Amino acid sequence: MRLGLVLGDQLSFDLASLASLDPARDAVLMAEVEGEARYVPHHPLKIVLIFSAMRHFAQALRERGWQVHYVELDAEGNSGSIVGELHRWQQALGATHIHLTECGEWRLEQALRDAALPLVWFRDTRFLCSREAFGRWATERRQLRMEHFYRGMRKRTGLLMEPDGSPAGGAWNFDGDNRKPLPRQLRGPFAAHFAQDDITAAVVALVRQRFSDHYGGVDGFDYPVTHAEAQQLWQHFLDFGLAAFGDYQDAMAEGEPYLFHARISAALNIGLLDVRRLCDDVDKAWREGRVPLNAAEGFIRQLIGWREYVRGIYWQRMPAYAGLNHLNNHRALPEFYWTGRTRMRCMAQAIGQTLRLGYAHHIQRLMVTGNFALLAGIVPTAICEWYLAVYMDAFEWVELPNTLGMVMHADGGYLGSKPYCASGRYIQRMSDHCKACSYRVDQVTEEEACPFNALYWHFLIRHRPQLSANPRLALVYRSLDGMPAGRRDAVWQRGQSLLARLDAGQAL
Repeated sequence: MRLGLVLGDQLSFDLASLASLDPARDAVLMAEVEGEARYVPHHPLKIVLIFSAMRHFAQALRERGWQVHYVELDAEGNSGSIVGELHRWQQALGATHIHLTECGEWRLEQALRDAALPLVWFRDTRFLCSREAFGRWATERRQLRMEHFYRGMRKRTGLLMEPDGSPAGGAWNFDGDNRKPLPRQLRGPFAAHFAQDDITAAVVALVRQRFSDHYGGVDGFDYPVTHAEAQQLWQHFLDFGLAAFGDYQDAMAEGEPYLFHARISAALNIGLLDVRRLCDDVDKAWREGRVPLNAAEGFIRQLIGWREYVRGIYWQRMPAYAGLNHLNNHRALPEFYWTGRTRMRCMAQAIGQTLRLGYAHHIQRLMVTGNFALLAGIVPTAICEWYLAVYMDAFEWVELPNTLGMVMHADGGYLGSKPYCASGRYIQRMSDHCKACSYRVDQVTEEEACPFNALYWHFLIRHRPQLSANPRLALVYRSLDGMPAGRRDAVWQRGQSLLARLDAGQAL
């Protein structure tokens, strides 16, 4: 008799380790454990999502004829860890082997590999590029760039490709068409909501009781917890969001947390959706003329480009990658990241939305909360832990490279070719936040000037030795050199003052 382990982010009927088992004689183990729920202070909404989706998946497996041993968080004898539960159930059932699929986090996989258990490992075939395939691709190149990886994935999958092997529309990337600010009168489609059934309601009550000390709450949980519900959310995006996603994927607006974004990343990352089917649906929508090419390409690039690329980077460089700090940052994460209490309107909106929903789209993460952490010199491990804790879709394989590499440039440019730094002008261009802000985005050195402005130049000045040779920053450094000396000194002093306030524990 063999035992199959299914983790909370592996809720797929096509999981490779499940396919290796026989429902007639083998069993499945699923466990809610304290160790996984608390190794960072996960948002309670994230814990509700995973526990509820696990319970629904266990029920679905039983309906398909599987013998499922499911350990709830408060079950008697729960050891509190995945390794502990495997030891307990292997002994209780007399299982000769334990079949499991590659983990999403190095921490857990290493703990399992170090355990004295009869493990049989399987590749995570839910991804289009295996760890081994990415490793071969990486070793053949002096410098890794997502764009080159993405083109190879397009050719391999045939997505948005012409019969002659050329990319649809004659270009690989339409990112230049996908940076439009939202017109004043335009708003996103209505959001899809999903009612809580008895299983989810019980999980909500459990999480409210057990994890009230974590950032955020559980009120209003309405996210998909089954494959059928996740498919409904996906269809909602295809019908109402995808066509405008390309143009406005970088836009931000007051009171519009979702705009034209799919909001499917959490469901995808835990196995409720299949990446190839999603991409096929988008490819079909474009070929049938239902969505423009820039929308289809922008969406597919996020899935088979960035998503697969950052996973490859993660498994290529762990565990050393997690400790990188190329810019030698030392500043603690400000308290307002956990409270949202700041006069910076864009930061308050992004953090407040995260507190309520466990969600923010990629530009809010990269160019608002991430941009501030980069400019302020926050310790990479601190901001990485924050991102891992607060977002429903965050698992370390996707969170760490995006945060440490793309947001914080802490890997020295291994993942991305430049730091994604910007002044308040970028936020003004891509949002309506500045209109209601206490600070003035058109000022730099004055007391009421937008903090992003001086901190942007301060960042460039203090990191000139590391960044000035970067060709993508050459124009910026020419602008800095052309700034009158008095003006440059005033900008530096304003930046120093803002950072001193952070060091004193004051909110900006």
